[in-house]
Order: sequence, then structure tokens, then C-alpha cells
Amino acid sequence: MQAEFQQVLNRWVHQQTFNILEATRFSPADFREGIQWLVANDHADLAQALADAGLALHPESEDILAMAGLLAMTRNDWPLAIELLQDLMKLQQGNVQPTTCIMLARALACNLDLAQAHAVLDLALRIWPFDDSMLKEKNVLLRAHEVMSAPETQN
Repeated sequence: MQAEFQQVLNRWVHQQTFNILEATRFSPADFREGIQWLVANDHADLAQALADAGLALHPESEDILAMAGLLAMTRNDWPLAIELLQDLMKLQQGNVQPTTCIMLARALACNLDLAQAHAVLDLALRIWPFDDSMLKEKNVLLRAHEVMSAPETQN
């Protein structure tokens, strides 16, 4: 992380405030690293403010979309996580990453849209048919679907 940006982050943490005008001079990579640093140092609210500012300033940054999507997932904001991760997939197009697909499928499943979660993983498995993490995720989703679909038993 740039020394200048680290100083700005330290000041924001100390003041517990965020200055969007000051943030405009930093790159999407700076935002990503700043968000990571803030989360690692237990400043989730400032990390969210930085992610929001990053999205406003750099709406087509893969780094910021990925970080903002992960932050939304940590807050259990499934609709926002889905929206951000779908935007990331559209942006990545033919270069979509397995992790993006897995995170989107998880967000969809947590939002109880199992059919769409399966569809995302099925699409991803056509691209990476032997990816272990993708196969494991598909198996977890299948087991979750079975549990949710099982009829209740009466005692």
C-alpha cells in the first residue's frame, strides 16, 4: 500500500471519519488494499465507507466490486452481495474467476435462491469441469438442497 494512502487511512481511523474528496486521488488497487487493511484492523464501518466510495469513483473496478461483494456477504446483505458479484461477473466476461462464481453461488444460496445458485455453479463447471473447489461447492449445495427439501418428520 502506498505510504501516503496508509497515512490517510491512519488519520481516518484516528478521527473515525472518512473524506471522499481526499479519496479521489487513489487508485482502485489502493482502495482494495485499504479495505483489506481496515477489515483486518477491525474497522468494518470505515471499510464499508471506503468500499462505497470506491464503487462511486470506480464502478467498473474488479478489485472494488470483489471487495464490496465480500463485505456485503460478511454483513449478510445477500441482495447487495448478489448484485455486486453479478456485476463483477459481467465485467470479467470471459475471464470470470472460479472464486467469483463460488461466492455468487453462496450468496444466492444464502438468499434462498437455490435454483439460481445451481445455475451459476453449472455454468462455472462448464468452464472448469475439474476444479476441486467448484466440485466441492456443488456437492455442498446439493446436500443443502436435499436437507431443505426433505419432508419434516413427526415424533
